[in-house]
Amino acid sequence: MSKSWHLDRRTFLRGTGAALALPWLESMSLASPGTQAELPRRFAAVYFPFGVSMAPDDHEHRDWGWFPKGDGADFEFTKVLQPLAEYRQDVTVLGGLSHPNGRRMGGHDTGDTFLTAVQLEGSDYRNAVSLDQLAAREIGRATRFPSLVLSSDGGVGEPTRSTTLSFSATGRPVPALADPKQIFDRLFGDGDESTEAQRRRLRATGSMLDRVLEHSRSLERRLGKRDRAKLDEYLASVRDVEQRVERSQRWLDVAKPEVDPASLPLEATPKAPEDYLRAMYDLMFLAFQTDTTRLATYMIGQVAGATTIANAFPACIGLSGNWHGLAHGQGKKNGYENLGRFDQFLAKHFAYFVGRLAATEEGDGTLLDRTVLLYGSSNSRTHQNRNYPLVLAGGRGLGLKHGQFRRFEEKTPLSNLYVTILQRLGVERESFVDSTGEMSEVVA
Repeated sequence: MSKSWHLDRRTFLRGTGAALALPWLESMSLASPGTQAELPRRFAAVYFPFGVSMAPDDHEHRDWGWFPKGDGADFEFTKVLQPLAEYRQDVTVLGGLSHPNGRRMGGHDTGDTFLTAVQLEGSDYRNAVSLDQLAAREIGRATRFPSLVLSSDGGVGEPTRSTTLSFSATGRPVPALADPKQIFDRLFGDGDESTEAQRRRLRATGSMLDRVLEHSRSLERRLGKRDRAKLDEYLASVRDVEQRVERSQRWLDVAKPEVDPASLPLEATPKAPEDYLRAMYDLMFLAFQTDTTRLATYMIGQVAGATTIANAFPACIGLSGNWHGLAHGQGKKNGYENLGRFDQFLAKHFAYFVGRLAATEEGDGTLLDRTVLLYGSSNSRTHQNRNYPLVLAGGRGLGLKHGQFRRFEEKTPLSNLYVTILQRLGVERESFVDSTGEMSEVVA
C-alpha cells in the first residue's frame, strides 16, 4: 500500500510559477513494488568521422595510436584514450568490429549507416531505422521527448553525407539540432506560445491528420499494388506525426524541469570547439538527469569534410589544416602524432561526459550505471570501413561488464553489439539487420 511519503518519479517542486524536477530519492523506490528495477534505462551514441590515428606497433609514435596496447583486462591505454583511464572499470574498448554491409560502400558514405547497419547503393537511397529510434518506440514513450538528435552541423544533410545519426522507421533522416541555445530552449524553455495556444494548435493538427487518414482509406481501395506501397510509406509518416501530436498533448500539463541557462555556455558555436563540445555534452547530460529523454545521438562531424566544425576544430589545439587533411596525413612527418593529438582532444570531452554521469547518484548507483554509451567512428583509417574504433561505456547496472580491450575477428558483425544494447535497454529483440547473436563478451 502506498504511503503519504511515497513519491512518484515525476514529482516536482512547485512555486512562484516554476517547477523543479527532483533528483532520484529513496522514497521514490518505495512508491510501488519493483520501482527500483524501473529506474530509467538510457542510451547515447556519439560519432566522429575520418577514422583515427593508426600508428604501427613498431612506429616511434605508436603511443599516439588510438587502439590500446595489450589485450583483455591487461590492456594499456595509449595517450589518445588516456582521458578515459579514470573510468577504466566502466569502459570497454572494441576492435575488429564493423558493419559487413558498410565494407562494400564508399569510405565517405558510412556515417549514414553507423546506427542502421544497412547497405546504401545505387540511386535508390533507402536507409533503415537506426538503433536509437528503434529503442525510442518502447522506452521513448515515458519521456517528454522520445529522443534527442544532435549534430554539430544540424539538419539532415544529403544522402550518404547525412548530418544526423538517427533515421525513422521508414529510413528517413531525423533532423538534428546544432545550436546549444535552441536545444536548451527546446528541452527546458517556456517558449513564446501559451499552453492554451499550444493546445489549440495541437487539436487543429490532430483534426487535420484525422481527415488525412480517413481519406486514405477510401483512396487505398482504388490504387494498384505499387501505389499502395507508396501510400503506406506516406501514411507511416503521418502516423508518426499523429503519435508526436498525441504525446505533445499529454505533456502540456507537465511543467518542464527548471535548469539555470547561465550554467551552460549556450552562446558557443563550432568556431569555439572547447565550449561547443562542452555545451553539447552538458545538454545531453541534463536531458538524462531530468529524465527529459532517455535516448540521444550526437554526430560530432560528418564525413563530407567541408563543414565548419571539421575545418575549425583542429586549430583549437594548434594544428594546421582541417580534420580530413589530418586523417590523410598519417604517413607524413608527425602525421600519426598530429591526428592522435586531435583524437585525444575528442576523447577528453567524451570522458567529461562519462564523468558527469558517473558523479551523479541515482538509486543505489549512478546515472552511468544505467546509461549505455557508444562512442566511435565508421572508419579505422580514413575511408577504410573496417575495424571501427569503438568505446562502449556505462551500463554496469544493466548487466554490462567493462575494464577490457576486446579484439574481434572480422566475421563478427557490429550488429551483435546492437542486439546486446537493445536487450540491456529492455527492448526485446533477437536480431538487428545482419546480427548473428548476442555479444557475450561484454555481458556480466
